Amino acid sequence: MAGSTIGNKFTITTWGESHGKALGVVVDGCPAGLPLCEEDIQVFLDRRKPGFSQFSTPRKESDTIEILSGIFEGKTTGTPISMMVRNTSQRSGDYGDIATYYRPGHADYTFDEKYGFRDYRGGGRSSGRETIGRVAAGAIASKILKELGITITTYVSSIGDVHIDRNNFDADYILKNDLNMPDPDAYEKASILLQDCMAENDSIGSGVECIVHGMPAGIGEPVFDKLDACLAKAVMSIGAVKAVEIGDGTEVSTARGSYNNDAFVMNGYNVDKETNHAGGILGGMSDGSDIIIKAHFKPTPSIASTQKTVNKSRDNIEVSIRGRHDPIIGPRAVVVVEAMTALTILDLIFENMSSRMDKIIDFYK
Repeated sequence: MAGSTIGNKFTITTWGESHGKALGVVVDGCPAGLPLCEEDIQVFLDRRKPGFSQFSTPRKESDTIEILSGIFEGKTTGTPISMMVRNTSQRSGDYGDIATYYRPGHADYTFDEKYGFRDYRGGGRSSGRETIGRVAAGAIASKILKELGITITTYVSSIGDVHIDRNNFDADYILKNDLNMPDPDAYEKASILLQDCMAENDSIGSGVECIVHGMPAGIGEPVFDKLDACLAKAVMSIGAVKAVEIGDGTEVSTARGSYNNDAFVMNGYNVDKETNHAGGILGGMSDGSDIIIKAHFKPTPSIASTQKTVNKSRDNIEVSIRGRHDPIIGPRAVVVVEAMTALTILDLIFENMSSRMDKIIDFYK
């Protein structure tokens, strides 16, 4: 299987399956000398682990990280960092009947068509548990970015037709509720909506927003490796993401240029903008404003309601999906969006170090 690696200078390769012995990631390109320990990674993984919310799968996993290489005396050595999380709560028997048919909304059919084989235990490589490796690697990228004064705020901005009110935005509230929403009123409404969905054996879609603070201008490439293009690819690679927006996103298609253009102004000796409709990216490069990304997640496809499908014998059948599943994807995917954003930005920052001759001369003189 190709396509399990992302990045050019700071690369990650994830491995493992939902019901295999373990999952993990190999990170290459991390500079030597970064203070790093398992606790730095664990705090990120704790934000996505299952079984600790009324709105997540009852599958309970500690998701305890083990760093296998690349660390000596509490600091990175510059060599590949290998990390692993062991699976401890597999119940593959829940998925035995799935081997005979294709679940609606899942990758079962496409896996069979591509490989002539699939791991039907919870989805195998296409399971949400694959994101463990992404989050572990993203924790390292986020720590490096923090050293550069770059921080990321990520949260659930919508669940179904419930949207947060920007006037009620409370960043401290994000980690205080099990839906990772920054608006207490929206959280209450969304909780009621989710409980209704669960009572009807159904699921619902959600939106996740990610804001990058402290970005320098000029990060990204002007043609194929545009910052927004790379971010879109990275975030779209997360299972269940069906759309990605930068800045005003789809609203630009109905806007006028006189409104959509962000006026430049001087802020002391710095170039600034009066507005940020562009979401912090112009011409594929960061403009120094906050980068604003929104990911749209489809409803969880595994639902207990009766659905139509076909089996491997090409018969029309009806199924009701058993197993342990989240009724919504967004809240546990918040940290995954954050991780993929951090990985993309850091990789392009590393590439940017060779973009100007004067900077190369200053570094090596």
